[in-house]
Amino acid sequence: MKINSRDDLDFMERIQQEVTAHRGAARSDEAYYTTKLAEVWHRAEQTAAYASLGTFSTRAFLDLRATSKDDLKARPLDFLRVPVDAGLKYYQTTGTTGTPTPTPRTARDMIANTVSVAEAWRPMLAGGGHRALILLPSDIVPVADLMVGVCEFLGIPHVKAYPYTTGISDWDRIVGLWEVFRPTVLFVAPGVLLEFSQVVKRRGLLDRLRPSVELLMLLGEVSTPELRAMTGQWWNASAYDASYGSTESGTLAACCAQDRLHLLRGANYFEIANADGIVPPDPGRDGRLVVTPLNNDARPLLRLDMGDEVSLTDGCPCGATAPVVTVHGRGSDGTEIKGSRVRTRDLEGIVYASSDVMGYLIEVDRQGTWARLLLERDPGTDREAESAKNDLVQRRTGESLGFRWDEVRFVNRLPVTTKSGGSQKSWKRSNFRVVDEVVPA
Repeated sequence: MKINSRDDLDFMERIQQEVTAHRGAARSDEAYYTTKLAEVWHRAEQTAAYASLGTFSTRAFLDLRATSKDDLKARPLDFLRVPVDAGLKYYQTTGTTGTPTPTPRTARDMIANTVSVAEAWRPMLAGGGHRALILLPSDIVPVADLMVGVCEFLGIPHVKAYPYTTGISDWDRIVGLWEVFRPTVLFVAPGVLLEFSQVVKRRGLLDRLRPSVELLMLLGEVSTPELRAMTGQWWNASAYDASYGSTESGTLAACCAQDRLHLLRGANYFEIANADGIVPPDPGRDGRLVVTPLNNDARPLLRLDMGDEVSLTDGCPCGATAPVVTVHGRGSDGTEIKGSRVRTRDLEGIVYASSDVMGYLIEVDRQGTWARLLLERDPGTDREAESAKNDLVQRRTGESLGFRWDEVRFVNRLPVTTKSGGSQKSWKRSNFRVVDEVVPA
């Protein structure tokens, strides 16, 4: 995060004051939110999508219909306040649920999002003598840049390594880098962590590399509690679901030391859409998360319906007063397997519960009547125990998902696309394979 003007420095200091003062802000802090919403409203008026807003008032805001992500994806340029070439950086969404969305960001976009996340993570990262390895795919989404900005803001030595940049930063180079730099924090996509863990286990290097590691900050794709427990056990480190948000909205929640995601209320105005309409985000409520990012500059958004079903709670042992959000995902995220709709979290909670699986691939036939689950075995696993593990996976699948696999089989290696990680990775594209001919076991 580079500051190259006095105006940007003043803006950074203002955002820092806002997010720290309103870290646990209640909805009753009306003056703050009224001022911030008016600013977003006036920026939004400069876009084609919101050109007919009219005069701002709290009532006018609350009467405004939600903006759906489908609307945004269908005509993304209409929601931009500035031309694509006027931003400081240009990103695109991954396109895992449709066409990639153009997303330029101005310096103020970058500053505001970075400061908001950095201040949320400050209790976990600052002052601990940490060294961070940012181990993510090389791509055109903002997560790696955000991690760099957070480290710069908090004064944490860091290095980026893109393991899928062929010929530049392969696993050999990362192992060599590791032995010199000795990272204590990994900002890493879950799939990348699985692949790297598999590589170092096969080479007998895990015991040599893991002593320096304290924190695994998983981001860029879905991670489940079972996956975090498994990888944390391998690396003898604490694993966290680091953040939640999107390329379009920016970061909406960040983890605490209790591995819970807290809404970033100083940087966003949250609401919940449920059967009662759009209502305040009170703890105990469930529904779709609706957000108005308070500092979005290039693409101001009003009442963006994220489409994600969430639950809100309070009383986190970390002491933070901002609500804890549990993200259940979009209803459309599920994929039909043998007549049952299955989501990533549902399946991975079963697959990774045994703590010795390095990845998985689902094979289905075109008729949807047959399905096989391939599991990549841990290099040090006891193969004699695999039959019992297969039976356990079958039983858990039947109990939780309502069907049985035609076959569960352990294999030595799966295609790297099943774990290439982060924003390269679409569950439906990389963890599923349609086969024309079913080969009997």
